[in-house]
Amino acid sequence: MNKRVLVIGLDCAEPSLVFDKWADQLPHLSGLRKEGIWGRLESTIPPITIPAWASMMTGKLPGTLGIYGFRNRKDYSYDGLSFATSLMLREKPVWDYLKDKKSIVIGFPPSYPPKPINGELITCFLTPGVDSNFTYPEDLKGEILGRFGEYLFDVRNFRTNDKMWLRDEIFKLGKQRMEVAKYMMETRDWDFFFVVEMGVDRLHHGFWKFFDKEHRKYEPGNPFEDTGIEYYKMIDSYIGELIDVAGDDTMIMVVSDHGAKRMEGGIVINRFLMDEGYLRLKSHPEGIYKLKDAEIDWENTTAWAEGGYYSRVFINVKGREPNGRVLEEDYEKVRNELIEKIEGIPDHNGNPMNTRAYRPEDIYPEVKGIPPDLIVIFGDLYWRAVGSLGFESIYTFENDTGPDDANHAQHGIFILSPHEKNGERKGLHITDVAGTLFDVYGIEPEGKFMGKSVIREVENEQE
Repeated sequence: MNKRVLVIGLDCAEPSLVFDKWADQLPHLSGLRKEGIWGRLESTIPPITIPAWASMMTGKLPGTLGIYGFRNRKDYSYDGLSFATSLMLREKPVWDYLKDKKSIVIGFPPSYPPKPINGELITCFLTPGVDSNFTYPEDLKGEILGRFGEYLFDVRNFRTNDKMWLRDEIFKLGKQRMEVAKYMMETRDWDFFFVVEMGVDRLHHGFWKFFDKEHRKYEPGNPFEDTGIEYYKMIDSYIGELIDVAGDDTMIMVVSDHGAKRMEGGIVINRFLMDEGYLRLKSHPEGIYKLKDAEIDWENTTAWAEGGYYSRVFINVKGREPNGRVLEEDYEKVRNELIEKIEGIPDHNGNPMNTRAYRPEDIYPEVKGIPPDLIVIFGDLYWRAVGSLGFESIYTFENDTGPDDANHAQHGIFILSPHEKNGERKGLHITDVAGTLFDVYGIEPEGKFMGKSVIREVENEQE
């Protein structure tokens, strides 16, 4: 079994594009599939960048990680949520087990602030900017800035209507990330190499309506119709270069943390909770406003929520929250009532939406940190949750955080190449990436590990 592994992470890469629609225009990705194991990779619930990448590289589900999104409750106050950092990740990723092997890690979320590893690390899109310390060791920063100029962590304002600017910035981001990866591969000795490219995600959110003919905002012949495939072709070309640098003795994995799909609209979750009597305000600003900017009547509020690609619903529990209202003995009754009502929300035409409201303890083997009381996926991810208020109904077709064409999809991509028993695999889960890597390196994982080795499963089936 190969001991040298290159993992190329494409944030949000969508299997229907990579495996079907654009496959014949992506020769390197298609070539890897032809010579290896591949399939749709089921993501975490919720299927978002954080915690998905962390689950992929630790083999632990969000409940074990205690990380439920970009923002998490730090306590039971009403002060809002704190942003995820590398300091929240207390479970060991693959490279922390590789004490006797050299690892290079670029762009793994969350990796800011940088932690020491046996090798070198460049932090992720959560990094505040180039003025901060974004590398381990620290002197790597000067080398990267000296060779590549200003290092790009992300497209900072990707929810914009200035699509020409956005297109240029996304291409610039992807080009630089892959050039940095190639440079690090060529100039370092390494056993494990992992790079995450964020541009695919930004492309989908900014340009999905321009190439998806089923999107309600699609316009035939629009000037950005080919932006999607052109970007994928550029990344595919770079993947070919990375494969060449890696050499024949290297196992290649290409993975994404989730996929993407068109966004139909948004459910104004706090408006729904207000309409149903769960959330009460004493006063509120004019126009569209954030919940935190309103005066909330906490003594008479039963539940409130946060928006995003999914929703987190919190119950105001007596003895837990500062002005809690729901008695502990009534908690499950209230939660079940909320599940029934939220899952029963129809779409704007009165049709069923296939919304799911999950209790964290039902989907995770253990629950650490302070989880939401409910994790809500609206309309099979064709709809997002809108946390702001001031809308005329619970339905909106404009995003409260800026223009956005796509939501996340539950499945990303998985390719492992080469492997003599090649072909498509069903039932792959995001934790299986760690399971496979641990198998390759002979690592015995610690704790509530969920991943299985794809290689081992394939070989066992053939016996």
